[in-house]
Amino acid sequence: MTEQANTQVQSTEPSPASRDKGNDDVGLLDVLIILAKRKFLVLGLPFVVAVLAAGYSLLLPIIFTASAKILPPQGRPSLATTLGQQFGGIAGLFSGAAALKNPNDLYVAMLRSRTLADHLNQRFGLMERWGLDSKHPSQFYERLARVTRILSGKDGVITIQVDDSNPKFAAELANAFVDELVKFSMVLAVTEGGQRRLFFERQLAMAKDNLAGIEVAAMQALAAGGLSKVDEVGRAMVEASARLRGQITVKEVEIAAMRAYAAESNPQLRFAQQELHSMRDKLRALEGAGRGDAAGREANDRASEGLRLLREYKYRETILELLAKQYELAKIDEAKDPSLIQVLDKAIEPDQRSSPKRTRIVLLSAFLALFVAILSAIVKELAASTGSDPQRKSRLLELKRLLISWK
Repeated sequence: MTEQANTQVQSTEPSPASRDKGNDDVGLLDVLIILAKRKFLVLGLPFVVAVLAAGYSLLLPIIFTASAKILPPQGRPSLATTLGQQFGGIAGLFSGAAALKNPNDLYVAMLRSRTLADHLNQRFGLMERWGLDSKHPSQFYERLARVTRILSGKDGVITIQVDDSNPKFAAELANAFVDELVKFSMVLAVTEGGQRRLFFERQLAMAKDNLAGIEVAAMQALAAGGLSKVDEVGRAMVEASARLRGQITVKEVEIAAMRAYAAESNPQLRFAQQELHSMRDKLRALEGAGRGDAAGREANDRASEGLRLLREYKYRETILELLAKQYELAKIDEAKDPSLIQVLDKAIEPDQRSSPKRTRIVLLSAFLALFVAILSAIVKELAASTGSDPQRKSRLLELKRLLISWK
């Protein structure tokens, strides 16, 4: 009987392996006991951190955000067809160049440019307002970039957001971005019509300068009596020749522009080349017909010089006339272009602050502090129980070794 009782007692006692396994398992109840044992740490740390976070959030400056929304120019048919009928490839060149650009990316880059920032600084005195040193303009650009956000949406709308402690000034600065962008886009001529207008404007200015120089020489020749010796027939032939030369020059410019985007087999390019050959043939025939009459006038140096000046004057005058027509067409096209940045929403004075978000700051800080407190409580409890258990202590040392080792 005694041996059977001892056998039953021994069978009911847990084995060392089972005891170790039971000690290693940490259940929910054990975790709750650990947290209850160290409740001052678990509850006190989040409370203290929440109070400190609330005090810190109260010290943060109140920021208001004003937003303005604009719609950049969208693609549309324009007077490119009209220009194509008269000047073929020139209109196509500008149309192709404009189509290669993403309007949103282009206008966002303009909004973030230093040039536009300088205009805003001159308008509002931002460096003085923010207390920045005028000797270090880079600080101003960085500050302006921090308080503004330029967002380009998939719907094609660009949003300009400005942060400031003064809600009225935030709205004024956001609207000023739009105003300066409109002025900047007109100067740069980023649209199709604007590019053509700028191109012909420059060419027209050069043609005016050239014509002015010839006019001075013609006036001097007239005062000397050279032009009076040119007869009516010679004058008519010179004018016709000069006009044809001007048309040839414009056609050559057109063909050069077309070659920038069209292959040699392009029908428009080939048709323009045929027109150029025809014009050159007419010019050679006209000059050949007038060469005999001109030979008879070669004896008179003043008459010869007068013909040359008259020919050059009519040539420059023809170019100026043709460029002026194209310049007027380009201006009409630019006026019809929806270039003109459309303002969907003007910035208004915000009535609610955008930051600091005090509730979010306090809750997030308290949550992180609670997580750190729970982790610290568990670690401390494990460290305290390790000293009385050699096996657990050796395993803890093994864990440290594995964490330190990178192998």
